[in-house]
Amino acid sequence: MKQLRNLFIAIVLFFGAQEVNAQTKVGHIDVSALMTSMPAMKAAEAQLTKLREGYDTEYKKLVAEYQTKAAQYQKEAETAGDVLNQTRSQEMQDMGTRIQKYQDDASKSLQDKQIELQKPLTEKALAAIQKVARAKGVQYVLDSTLGSGVLLADGMDLLADVKKELGF
Repeated sequence: MKQLRNLFIAIVLFFGAQEVNAQTKVGHIDVSALMTSMPAMKAAEAQLTKLREGYDTEYKKLVAEYQTKAAQYQKEAETAGDVLNQTRSQEMQDMGTRIQKYQDDASKSLQDKQIELQKPLTEKALAAIQKVARAKGVQYVLDSTLGSGVLLADGMDLLADVKKELGF
């Protein structure tokens, strides 16, 4: 009798758990596709491209100046004295260090600007995803971006609804 009761409880728990699982709604969205299709993101990317091109232009100028001086100093090295050659060598090292520092600073500045521009867009997209998911009764939303770990995305795709919510 006790075994029969335990079996009955186990069956009720098993089917009860199945019922709870059947009510859970899971959706997915390709966050990468959403972000790249946002008009504001395209504007941010254009702004970053312009800034990157400005840094690249300045970097190329610095490198060209470095190469010109290096070639000139190398030509004159035999006729210049040891003290002058040593001074020039130190000048070239300092110039190389400045070029490297400029490149590092430009890279950090670009990264900071990218974060500054993308953070509000990411927050806006996340808010829209949450709003649409709640409106559709979805408890869990997975990111179905390629390589995100989602192996099958046959559930409810929220991308079109989130785009509509964002107005594009």
